[in-house]
Amino acid sequence: MNKKATYFIDDVIWVFRDLTRKRPASMWDNPYMATLKRAYEEYGVKTQLNVFYKTDFWYGDDDFSLSDMTDAYKSEFEEASDWLKLGFHSKEEWPDYPFINADYGLVDKVFKLIYNEICRFAGEKSFAKSVVTHWIPMSKEGVKALSDNGIRVTYASYGKKIDWDGDQMSLPYGHSFRLLHNKKPESGVYQKVTRDLAIANALCSYNHVDEKDYLNIIGKQATIKDKELDMSYMAAAQAVLNLIPGEILVDELEKFTHQEYLSIGNHEQYYYPDYYAYQPDYAEKILTMGRVMKEAGFEFMFMEDLPRNA
Repeated sequence: MNKKATYFIDDVIWVFRDLTRKRPASMWDNPYMATLKRAYEEYGVKTQLNVFYKTDFWYGDDDFSLSDMTDAYKSEFEEASDWLKLGFHSKEEWPDYPFINADYGLVDKVFKLIYNEICRFAGEKSFAKSVVTHWIPMSKEGVKALSDNGIRVTYASYGKKIDWDGDQMSLPYGHSFRLLHNKKPESGVYQKVTRDLAIANALCSYNHVDEKDYLNIIGKQATIKDKELDMSYMAAAQAVLNLIPGEILVDELEKFTHQEYLSIGNHEQYYYPDYYAYQPDYAEKILTMGRVMKEAGFEFMFMEDLPRNA
């Protein structure tokens, strides 16, 4: 079997603000977009941008939404749609876990809000048929809403579920309130294996799958099928570029090059100098990732093209 990789970037909104306000002659004149194009042309990197509908008050109250996004680059998006997709993520960055206890109507509304705007400025064929929801957990009603909107592949979490004793200090960043607000029966707490030790105890919802089933698809071109809701669950990214220092990126990626499949993630905001956790080697890391994967014999694909296992 040919080795495959997928690459996605979460929390995307600021690049659209830049394109709209600066109006370069081509969107490839924007440095962020130029990096993605170079990664594709040199290494075959196909990218899925997982999109917020709007910027957040937290970052300087500089309001911008997809409804403001210019459609001047629609033809360029459409021409690039075989290697660049735009997909649903969340309405905005805060709160964390926005869909953990979401009703059907909320997910349906936000999905359509993002979908309609992407189709307007980038064309329907640019819209991704796979979903990485913000912070991952999605209620059962929310998964049903995604399925009813034509999504067939989405993220899943896994790990040992634990009985939460109500100790708010055992969950970071006020996440206990996200768990309890409008809590649904499927929502809970699990132990997460992550580089970010602050969120070792994390929240989960309906799209939390059996650990044995999950481990069976890690590193493989496979998904877990939910026949009831006609949804398939894919494994989370094994490598997230913004969590890996540039000096060890090659070594970290090479740990996975024996696999038949590798999911690689990233987040948009680390590219920008005014972000508190700015990474000046952000663009370089994307190109390094592309080079390592190409040299290891990987071809890039979109997550929506993963097999939907029975």
